Amino acid sequence: MVTRQYNGPITRLGALLLAIGLCSTSAAQTDTSSALESTTITYPAAYFAEFAPVSVNDMLNVIPGMNMMMGGGPGGGGGNDRRGLGAGENEILINGQRMTGKNTSARDQLSRISASQVDYIEIIRGSSEALDVRNSGQTLNIVLLDSLSRRSINTEVNMDYIHDGTVGPGAKFSVSGQTGALNYLFSADAEPRYSNETRREVSYLPDYSLKDVTYEEDIRDETEADFSGALSYQFDKDLVQFNALYGFSKPPSETYREITNYTGSAPVLFREREARDFERYNWETSGDWDHTFDNGSKYRLLFVVNDRQGEGARERFSITDSGDNKSLYLYNLGRDRERILRSSYTLSPVSGHGLEVGMERAQTLRNSQLRLGLAIPGIASNTVGGLVPVSVDNSTSEVEEIRYEAFAMHNWQINDRMSLESTLLLESSEITQSGDVNKSRDFDFLRPKVDYRFDITGSLQLRLGVEKDVSQLSFSDFSASVDYSDLDKETEAGNPEIVQEQAWVYSVNMEYRLPNDNGVINTGIFYRDIADVIDRIDISTATRLLSARGNIGTAKRYGINTSLSTRLGYMGLPNAMLTASLSLGDSEVTDPFLGIERRMRNNGRGYSNLGFRHDLPQMDANYGFNVGMPMNGGSGRRFIDIDDIEVESSEPQMSLFAEKKAFGGTTFRLEARNILDSQWCRERTRFNGATVNGIIEEIEDSCNSSGLQLALKVRKTF
Repeated sequence: MVTRQYNGPITRLGALLLAIGLCSTSAAQTDTSSALESTTITYPAAYFAEFAPVSVNDMLNVIPGMNMMMGGGPGGGGGNDRRGLGAGENEILINGQRMTGKNTSARDQLSRISASQVDYIEIIRGSSEALDVRNSGQTLNIVLLDSLSRRSINTEVNMDYIHDGTVGPGAKFSVSGQTGALNYLFSADAEPRYSNETRREVSYLPDYSLKDVTYEEDIRDETEADFSGALSYQFDKDLVQFNALYGFSKPPSETYREITNYTGSAPVLFREREARDFERYNWETSGDWDHTFDNGSKYRLLFVVNDRQGEGARERFSITDSGDNKSLYLYNLGRDRERILRSSYTLSPVSGHGLEVGMERAQTLRNSQLRLGLAIPGIASNTVGGLVPVSVDNSTSEVEEIRYEAFAMHNWQINDRMSLESTLLLESSEITQSGDVNKSRDFDFLRPKVDYRFDITGSLQLRLGVEKDVSQLSFSDFSASVDYSDLDKETEAGNPEIVQEQAWVYSVNMEYRLPNDNGVINTGIFYRDIADVIDRIDISTATRLLSARGNIGTAKRYGINTSLSTRLGYMGLPNAMLTASLSLGDSEVTDPFLGIERRMRNNGRGYSNLGFRHDLPQMDANYGFNVGMPMNGGSGRRFIDIDDIEVESSEPQMSLFAEKKAFGGTTFRLEARNILDSQWCRERTRFNGATVNGIIEEIEDSCNSSGLQLALKVRKTF
């Protein structure tokens, strides 16, 4: 029997959540606010006046529970791998309309809208056919002032200071407003992404005698630029919206490496450097048309077209007294495109019932190419940097998926306190791969979903959900790719046989809103019954051990997420807010290499977060901190492969901020990130032959650090 022990700070944080929640409940008075007695909670613009917000994001930061709400729901889901335009856990609307694009960050958009343009903000806790979204969580609706003419210009300049003394400038500019029935938002950003990471790795032989020590410094000099625009026009019964974005970056990077080998009679020093020249771009256009009929029903047509590409080369040189000798050239190209067309019709056939039916067609494309050159005997080629080309299986590929989706959603308002939303989705798709591998496969999925909500009281809500989930495949897994995490493995094999991961997801969520807007306590439990789990599988040949991402069978994943956001008025700090969250979970799957039961890849034991914000309205200032604490130990993040085993751990992360509004409304904000100089560490055990044979070749113990980063931001609204 194995006893699992949880970190002391995590246990204490859980006790803190409970204690403060009880304190909040007992200290607050009986709720008399009509806003909290309804499904929708409304915050008028006057609510934020004393906090002097500049943008919509500033307004959201002072609403209890908002940051945790935007972090997702309790489903333990698969992140950003949603298929097509399906809804997520929580959605953001502007004037009741969803932003159409898939790659547009809603929080980024809200940072570009001036607070002076907001009429009120709604948190919609219920579900209705009147909403443009369907989700298992809550919906945030930003309602702007309706005016014949309004305009706001937001500007921001910032300067990042990195621990190595480097200073990186950046700037943001946006203009938003309304002219008659036309609403518009245009923005341009240039953000510094400079980084300087150091790594120290100590390698041991099987008897734990020292083999070598590696010191590495990786410098990436990157500035990321983004341009976006959004237009909407309201006719009598029609609404037309159009969104566009374009972004690019060219982050050259250099790595310097010193390796001291201790296996001989005297230490021997080797020096290497790597140069990586990489370019990225992405663009997206999207739009939708809504038409409302006289009977209240609605027709909607929307489209999304996007394209993103990354291309670059990595070169490695051995540094000697006589010069640098190139030993590796690795070229990699990846391009992803998506084209989606969705049409739907919404109606209310009888009182208390809403129905939406529709169709969606999506085309997804992935082009990839990889070229490898090594300093080995043979005929050199300029296509691989003047080295000798090395053949890589499945290195040139195009993967295309054509997917059709028919859906029907029924919303039943059972009574004033209960609602039931059910969805039935039928999906049919074909995935075709061409290039070095030619293969075509067909897939059909039936995906039901049920979401039940019960307002036990005006402040206490219960949500139950059951859903069949199908993951979106990463088409980069179909062909050979670059492995940046292992110096001994420049490339990773592809797998054209991989199929979608499927899961039945069961969730229970309870939310309690403290009286008088004092905060929110939320607890969610989830269970996922998973089939065709995606992990590493054995694809070895007769002469070579080889693994790739593939399907390993069934698994289960379960956990609990609890969070608290509360004002500290009962402690004499009426404008201070504490947020805390704790996630505990586990998973079980059979490892394909060792045949043992273990946790799923990338699923640790838990994570906790503690944040504090204190607004000082009389000084037009605020300050605060945030601490993130991962749960390590045991086999929290243990990765088993065909010939190695990795165990990862990381230290708590802490950031501080202070903000002051002065000089005619100019806002100054100072941020300090990674002030604890936290490290991410990995222990990798390499085996001589297959992992299952247990013959250890060496043990590598390495730690990375990115150091302290300071940022000064100056914002001004006109």
